[in-house]
Formats: sequence, C-alpha cells, structure tokens
Amino acid sequence: MTDAAIDRERWLIGGGMLVSLLAIWEATPALGLVDPLFFSSPSRVVAAGIDLFRTGEIWPDIYVSASEFFWGYLSAILVAIPLGLLVGWYRRAQYFLGPFIDVMNAVPRITFLPILILWFGIGLWSKLAVVFLGAVIPIAIATASGVKTNEARFLRVAKSFGASPFKLFTSIILPGTLPFIFTGLKYGAGRALLGVVVGEVYASTAGGGHMIADAGNTLQTDIVFFGVLLFTLTGLAINAILVRLERHFDRWRPAEARR
Repeated sequence: MTDAAIDRERWLIGGGMLVSLLAIWEATPALGLVDPLFFSSPSRVVAAGIDLFRTGEIWPDIYVSASEFFWGYLSAILVAIPLGLLVGWYRRAQYFLGPFIDVMNAVPRITFLPILILWFGIGLWSKLAVVFLGAVIPIAIATASGVKTNEARFLRVAKSFGASPFKLFTSIILPGTLPFIFTGLKYGAGRALLGVVVGEVYASTAGGGHMIADAGNTLQTDIVFFGVLLFTLTGLAINAILVRLERHFDRWRPAEARR
C-alpha cells in the first residue's frame, strides 16, 4: 500500500469516526435523552462561538490567554533546552541538578499556584509562572534523555579523529537529540496550555479559562463547551506546527542519524 493510500485510509477512518461521534452528540439532546442545559450540542456550541466572535466579547480573553501561553512557553523553551543539554552532556551537572529536576517532576506544578498568587498576585505574572513551571521540566527531561541516547561508538570514532567538543556537539549530539527535543516541546505545550487554563480558572479576571469558569457558574453550557473546543483546537494547531518544524529540521540531520 502506497503512502498516499495509507493517508487516505487514515483520513477516511478518522474523519468517519469524528463525524459519527458528532452526529450522535447532536442527536442525543435533540431526542430528549439528556438535558441540553447540561450537555449542549455541536450546533449550539458553534452558534455560541459565532456569537462570541460577532460581538467581539471573546477577543480580549483570547489575547490574554495567548500572551500567557506564548511568553510562558517561550521562557520554558529558552531555559529547558540548554538545561537539558547541560544535564545530559556533563555528568557533574547531572549530579548537581538531577535531583532538583526529579523533585520538580514528581510534584504537580499546579500545587504551586497559591504560592505564586501570593508572590505575583492574580495578574499576568502568576499565570506566566504556572505556564513556565508546567512546560520547563518535561522539555528539560526529554532533552537530557536525548543526549544520553547518542551512541558511544559515534563519539569514540569522532574523538579518535580529533574532533573538538564543539564539533562533537554540533555534528553528533545535537542532531541525535532533536527528536527528543521536539517530543519534549509537544508534551510541554500541552502542560503549558493546562497551566493557562488552571491559572485563569482559579486566579484571573480575563482569559479563556476565566470565560469557561464564568460560563459554568452561570450554566452557559454552550460557552463552556466552546471554550474547551477552543483550547483543544489550539493544542492541535501547536502540535501540527511542531510536527512541521520537526520534519524541516529532520532534513538537516545526517542520514545516519535518521535511521
């Protein structure tokens, strides 16, 4: 079976399943099997979303959530990738920083939210901190794991030919670590979105999470589901972008490293 045929089959099966689930969801409230007040329906969710965009009510919330995610996630990337490379490449750095990373990985970062609110208030900075803490550890762990999986035989051969540490890093370590870095970025993006939602639900006056919480308190189920849909589509879009970037950088890696 060709790649094109496999892609068509995947889209047909996946798309058919999605359409079937949406049809069942739409029919269930219409047939009176559940109360639409508590379950809504796809058509009502879409109508609620269109109304929010038409009135412009949702734009400030999107701006706030996007700002929190972008700056928190970007900060996590800038810290986590160098940290992971350092811990994976230098044994003493692993001894020094490894226990701290393990402890932070074991503790749910959301539990720090009350402390962060005390330190930074309910404004932007507390949410940035939650997003940062949610994303930085998964990215760092994945990057460090990628460094450690590079085959020792490649390193020995390169050293035997007199390769400098910089050459070792750029020609062997970094190309071999890229798939792990992107895996960490994908996982970290999900954790960052979770941090946005939780931070806004519990300590915010704006944002998508605040919109969901406020709609839930006033029994506006359509808006609640639309908020969930919005975050879901955002997560899928971010994942798709990272997949495209990974494929782009994969062409840069040597053919041996792609096997």
